[in-house]
Amino acid sequence: MTAALATETDRIRRREIHLLGPYTRTHRPGDLRVVFLSPYGHAYSLLATGPMALYDLVNRRPDVPATAERALAYECLVADANRLRTPEDEPYRSIENPAPVADADIVGVSVTNAGDLHSVLRLLDLAGIPRRSAERTAGRHPLVVGGSGGLANPEPMADFLDVVALGEAERSFLDLIRAAHQHRDRPRAALLEQAARIPGLYVPSLYEHTLLPGGGTAAIRPSTPTAPDTVHPQHLTPRDLGPAHFTSPISDGSCALVIANLGCKHSCHMCTLGTPPFRNAPIDQLTDYIDTLEHHHIRKIIISSPTFTQYRHRDDLLARIAAYADRAPEPVSVIIGSVRADEVTAGYLDAVARLDPGHLFTELSLDAPRGVITIAPEFAAEDLVRIFGKTMDEAKVGRALDLCRATAHFGTVMLYFMLGAPGETQADRLAIADYAQRVFQRLDRSDGAVIVKLQQFMPQPGTASQRLPMADPDLVDGWVTAIRDRLTELAGPAHDRFRVLWGEHSRLLLEAVCDRGDRRVGHALEHLHDVGADFTCLTKSQLGQALARHGLTFDHHLRAMDTALLPWHTVNSVQPHQEQALAAALHARTAAPA
Repeated sequence: MTAALATETDRIRRREIHLLGPYTRTHRPGDLRVVFLSPYGHAYSLLATGPMALYDLVNRRPDVPATAERALAYECLVADANRLRTPEDEPYRSIENPAPVADADIVGVSVTNAGDLHSVLRLLDLAGIPRRSAERTAGRHPLVVGGSGGLANPEPMADFLDVVALGEAERSFLDLIRAAHQHRDRPRAALLEQAARIPGLYVPSLYEHTLLPGGGTAAIRPSTPTAPDTVHPQHLTPRDLGPAHFTSPISDGSCALVIANLGCKHSCHMCTLGTPPFRNAPIDQLTDYIDTLEHHHIRKIIISSPTFTQYRHRDDLLARIAAYADRAPEPVSVIIGSVRADEVTAGYLDAVARLDPGHLFTELSLDAPRGVITIAPEFAAEDLVRIFGKTMDEAKVGRALDLCRATAHFGTVMLYFMLGAPGETQADRLAIADYAQRVFQRLDRSDGAVIVKLQQFMPQPGTASQRLPMADPDLVDGWVTAIRDRLTELAGPAHDRFRVLWGEHSRLLLEAVCDRGDRRVGHALEHLHDVGADFTCLTKSQLGQALARHGLTFDHHLRAMDTALLPWHTVNSVQPHQEQALAAALHARTAAPA
């Protein structure tokens, strides 16, 4: 009888379409084996551009002494409390290779959100790889490398990851592979010291942290001269990044992803999108890619850029997609991610209107799901908008709505707002409902609808807001209810034209500690993992008890971080004057008479 994993991986390989050309390289004697682990199923894993770009690069570069594979959260895996296990205790394998993942030389894990850090433990357990770096030995266990935005503060995973790649890893990861190849017969310590010399790579074990009671870091000392005081993320030119950074190299036939630009031209104080330099994807790469999608009859195209309206060649890209749609015998749909309302023009809306436009949330099944336009005011209070460096005032939003009203194709507006910023009042929060009502009235359409997407304000590592206090997630549920009730009251008979979306409470609890925690937070996550806690419905009591086992308190992570050193000091690049100016502006707002 064929093993379940072999059957599923065979099925995956048969339906995959290699959009950037086939991989012709084979595993050469002496090559390292690199396996990228994904906590997602097959379809979603193909849209994870970071790991897929590295996978593609390793397998196309003859000068890299390695081949790359992928291992996923396969459908046939069996859930066992907080763990996954293979059916019939088969070895966990990659799509490309039946050999156990644990036999790889390098394993890569990508974490997109700090609330998902526990997935690293789950994947290592599934693969049979010792969780802690100190328990892994050269020649027997793979080097475990982490990356992506969920590791903006890498410290909670410091004892579980050997190396953390900061920023874009197309150069640093290849240098790490070469170093690992040269050191394959040497002690792991020698490799880690060499890795620390590579720009963009952070090696947590080479730093000693003096930890404070309750949470936080009093001192950080490199334990070797090779470890730099600060590790800076790498940001490369578009040509250095390569096509797979901007276009998904493999599709299952259902959809394909395009990233038109990186970074944002604006630097809002609570957002990480403005941290990398702004870069446009080469238009010839994208238009050639659209032609390839047409050749393979892939009719769902996702344009996932921080701000697609900033892409210099957006009209050319939309025109190429429209030409494909005109020729296609069946509809071609385009899902466009975030745009800035103050950058929307009549020409842009006309170009998008030629397509079958959608949004990542069209599964909400509104009466008019197509033509959803996203606008992120973030705050209903105009002074908070200014204080946090946003430029999206209500006048600009109104002008964008006027443009939408002039076309028949855009009937739904999705508004993003944050809750719980320092200095925010209940009146500020209730004003979100009034704002949404004004948007609906200005849209002035019989088929109009407004989606209010609420998110808790979380001070992000690497931003000017990183030291600010945050609200207790337990309070936010009540605030959401009050906003929803206020909106229902204002809307009256039209209340069914509004929808309020709110996030996962357990994820917020985890983000609150993982975004700003020290190395002990990872040990608390490990404890929760071991006792079988369900991370999808974790309570504050459960998390608090796990933190207390390691000398931490939950409330510590909510307070303003006024210590000289942040736990992530080694990877921090925010200037103190930026933090101080933001904190002073918020203090002045709070101190001002009502």
